[in-house]
Formats: sequence, structure tokens, C-alpha cells
Amino acid sequence: MFISTMFKAVNTFKCRKFIKVKFVNLYKNACFCTNKSEVSSSYEPPKPENPFKRTFRILGNDMKTAKNKVQSFITKVQGVREVTNKVPKSPYRDGVFPEHCDIAIIGGGAMGSSIAYWLKQRAPNAITVTVIEKDPSVNQNIVSWGQYVDASTVLSVGGLRQQFSLEENIRMSLFGAEFLRNIKQHLSVEGHDPPDVQFTPFGYLCLASEEGAQQLEENANLQKKLGAKNELLTPVKLKQKFPWINTDGIALGCHGLENEGWFDPWSLLYAFKTKALSLGVEYVDGEAVGFEFKKMPDMLTEGVEPGSYEAVEKVLVKTESGELRSIKFGFVIIAAGPHSARVAKMARIGTGEGMLSIPLPVEPRKRYVFCINCKNGPGLNTPLTIDPSGAYFRREGLAGNYICGRSPLPEEEPSVDNLDVDYDFFDKNVWPILAKRVPAFESVKVKSAWSGYYEYNTYDENGIVGPHPYYTNLYIATGFSGHVIYVSMLQEFNIHRLLVEASWK
Repeated sequence: MFISTMFKAVNTFKCRKFIKVKFVNLYKNACFCTNKSEVSSSYEPPKPENPFKRTFRILGNDMKTAKNKVQSFITKVQGVREVTNKVPKSPYRDGVFPEHCDIAIIGGGAMGSSIAYWLKQRAPNAITVTVIEKDPSVNQNIVSWGQYVDASTVLSVGGLRQQFSLEENIRMSLFGAEFLRNIKQHLSVEGHDPPDVQFTPFGYLCLASEEGAQQLEENANLQKKLGAKNELLTPVKLKQKFPWINTDGIALGCHGLENEGWFDPWSLLYAFKTKALSLGVEYVDGEAVGFEFKKMPDMLTEGVEPGSYEAVEKVLVKTESGELRSIKFGFVIIAAGPHSARVAKMARIGTGEGMLSIPLPVEPRKRYVFCINCKNGPGLNTPLTIDPSGAYFRREGLAGNYICGRSPLPEEEPSVDNLDVDYDFFDKNVWPILAKRVPAFESVKVKSAWSGYYEYNTYDENGIVGPHPYYTNLYIATGFSGHVIYVSMLQEFNIHRLLVEASWK
């Protein structure tokens, strides 16, 4: 009761004070106005504002306020940028050169970046991965990229096929096709556009003479057994399906109906590297120039004298600035493509004793790719066609453009000292074969050309994947020749299983 009485008293006091103040102000205003002769004695209230004009007036004021705030924000950002640009940016993720890691990968092309992706994708927080790539890139924040000017990945034709005679290659290609089909699920990164490798599903068409027809048929049956889809075509059926072809000297053809075609190798490499970076992989711009070794006298290895075993412990890296740095690792993977044998030699592979006396049988082989134009050439649904001689061609976009090439004979192998193109090779070894197989190609114009390196396995022309027999912490993934692009989508998964799960399936 007491509290209620107090509230009423306070409210009454406030009300009286408010009335008093308002009355005094009204009185002063009235006196002020009566002394002004220019003021009318009769009060006229302001005219009501048009609701549309009022709305636009308010919106205009709001826009001016917003504009001022944006200009103020831009001024602040520009000031921050000016200060930031004066501070040199570190090319490394944490601003410090990575002096140690669990796994070092030498080679940052499709192979190396794929290995890095699989390792971090399966064990994102358990291991640290560092990729050493000699082709320079400005930094590794997925904003600036190196050109990979001489990298075999971006200089390849980017084909995908299952038309092989070896079961392992067929299975790898099928896995690669499935991976590309779901690439957005595998390699998408938040904040970036989904990867698009521009796959063109027009298949492969492998042609065989009478001499090779039986082998082609056996291969096709094996491919079907493993899940590939193709069709065998007699010369008559070839002509019906592809009217532009000359079937002289052709006994049989195999046409891939599904999971075959070509794609953009650069886009695949970009997707792998972007995803690997997002998972925490460190990329170092530099060239591996050597290894440091560690003596392990207690290590017993078959074929090695007790007490003499030495393990690879560090890789020496020459940075873009010319500085020599070292990275200590638990495992190292050589995925340097055509240069893998040179890197292996730094680890005494091929120069040592016993198991180290056998070199890595991989060497670079230069291959030319020519871009030609033919106005009346084969249509859009033309598959990548391979002649029995090894010469091939496929469409390249629209406007009658095609790319073509041929592997030289052993006695014709060009020098690998540089990537210069020999245009005479087209005139003598490519064009005559294509003009015979496709009469429309009798009139073509070479628009451009480039060359790239195959990582050629001189032993059996197949890939080499797995641990070295001497070193317990050195692995190899190389030697896949022209199939490195699609193979990278699987073989590095197997490297992951060898390292992380210690199993092979």
C-alpha cells in the first residue's frame, strides 16, 4: 500500500512538471510570434506531403547515407591495402618455410597433386604433406598460379580410354572415368566454382590392319569383360558410321561407346591442386637438387651389409631466389614425371651397390602435337581416331580445328634438350598418313604446334608404383607415358593405401 501511494505521488509530480514546462514554452512562443509583424495572425497548418514524394525523399536520404558509409569503407580498405602491399608476402602457408613434414612429394603435376589430395583427404589431421614443384607459382593462396610451362600434364592431349590390352590399365581407366563423372563431389572447394574439366565424350576409334585384327578383338573382349563398353566394326560398318573414313588397309575397328573421350588437363590439375591446398597441403616453389642421408647401423636389410644401411632423411630444395633449403621428412615420394630418374639418381638409385645399382628405367621422350584446320573435315561426333601406324587425330573445339600427332620410330626419337617443334615431322610422318585415312585432310593448314615429354618406361612401357626395395621410406609413382593424366586419379590412391593403410587392393 505504501509503495503504491509513493508511485502515484511520483507520477503526479512528473505530470505537473511536464505541463508546467510545456505551458511556459508555449507562452514564450506566443509572445515571440505576436511581436513579428510579418507573421499572419491566423495560423495555417502545413499542407500534407504527397505520400509518393515522401517515400522517395526518405529513400533518397537513405541512399545518401549508404553511399557515405560505402565511400568511408572503401577509403579504409584502400588504406589497409597500401600498408599491406608494403609488407612482403610469404609464399608459405604459415609464413615460414616448411623445414619438416611427414610426407614430401617431389613433383606437383597431376601425379604429385593427386597423391597429395588422396593423402590429406583420407587423413586430413593426421599427417603433414609438402609438395615440391620446380615450375614457379607466385604464391599458394589459390589466387595466383604458376604457368606449369614445361609440365607434361598441361602439354598432354588429355585422352581417356579403356582400349588397352592390360587388365590393370583398363581398371585404372574405368576408375578414372568414374572419378571424372563425380569430380564436383570429389574436388569442389567452398568459395570456388565447381571444377569443370570440359569432358568431351566422343570416344576412341582404334583401327587395325589384318595383322593386328585378332589382337584388337581379344583386347575388346577383355575390356567388355571388365565393364567397358565398346563395339567392333568391320570396314563396311566403319564406312556407314563414319563416312569420312577411308577403310583401305583396315580389317577391324573398335569404337568406345562410353567413358571415353578427352578433357582439359590444366583444369584437372587446377582442381587437384586447389583441393589439396584447401585440405592443408603445403606447396614449395623450388627444385629438388639432392638428398641428405642418415646412417642407421641397427637397420638390417636383405642384401645390405649389416651396419652400412643409410636412409634418405632430407630433400635439398633450391628456391626461386637461389637459396638452398632442406626439408626433413618421414616418407618421400618421387612423382617427377619424365624427370623421375634424375631425382632417383640423387638418392643413389642407379649409382650405388646391390639393390641401388639398378637405375629407375624412366626417361623423357619428346612428342609433338600439331593443331590443324580443315574446313570440310569430320563432324562434331568424330572420335579420337588412331591409325594402325600410330598416327592419331581428334577435333579441337569448333571451326574445323583438329589436333594430331604420332610417336616417332625408335631411330627417329628427337632430342629432349628442349621443347622445340620440328614442323618437318608433320610433313613427312603425320600428314601423309592422315590424308590417306581421311581424304578431307589432303587440304589442311597447320595453325600451331607444341611439344611435351612422355615419362617413358624403357623396361615395359607401364607405370611403376610402390616402395623402392632398398629404402623403407622412399616411394615411386612414375613411368605411365601418355596415360599419366587419367592414371593419376587412381594410382595415387594406391600410394595412399600403401602409406596410410599399409595394404594393397
